[in-house]
Amino acid sequence: MTAGDRVPPVGTRVLELVAVMDRLRSPGGCPWDAEQTHASLREYLLEEAYETLEALDLDDADGLREELGDLLLQVVFHARIAAEDPVRPWTIDDVATGITAKLIRRHPHVFADGAARTPEQVSAAWTELKRAEKGRSSVVDGVPMALPALALAAKLRHRAVAGGDTTAAVLPAKSEAMTWAEQQLADCRDEADLGPLFLALATAAADRGWDAESALRDATHGYRVALRVVEGDGAAGRR
Repeated sequence: MTAGDRVPPVGTRVLELVAVMDRLRSPGGCPWDAEQTHASLREYLLEEAYETLEALDLDDADGLREELGDLLLQVVFHARIAAEDPVRPWTIDDVATGITAKLIRRHPHVFADGAARTPEQVSAAWTELKRAEKGRSSVVDGVPMALPALALAAKLRHRAVAGGDTTAAVLPAKSEAMTWAEQQLADCRDEADLGPLFLALATAAADRGWDAESALRDATHGYRVALRVVEGDGAAGRR
């Protein structure tokens, strides 16, 4: 490229990807791509997300670029399938329009006259705007219950703390279990010590024939119910 050559605008290559996907899904394209559905692509979306996380964990810049491309493919693929829906079609432009409008709407401190200035204020404002937009009445509304159990537990706890003292007071599992956990953590200097503790618990559970993932998922579901009960009692007390 010479000094006089014009650099294509950022995003041009995304349009090329959309065109390639259109060719693959059109008559005369790829038979495998043509028969895919939202449901059939579900496993690939999850797999690509995990591979992207692995690239992040490895601090692999080239790998991250590649895996983000695979994730982008999934977005474009699903949008192309949706465009063929005979009842309620939508396209990649609708996806981009939606997220652009959401970003502008939830950043009033940038695009309007919002007062948030610090990261903490921005996060709090985002949470309130999201809650109002979605019409959510509970701190646990919108938490994807399909998350891996450990991530789900952490997410619910984060939401509980963000919800205030009332919901944060609800402890996951029984109080004696929480006390035991605190005692174990007292011997941990940092996350490097925490990992072996989790591994030991999972291994011991497996030796007993127990499924640690399922056990934690069941506990988080109970925690979610408890949070809703506390929220309901709090609302009743305010009336």
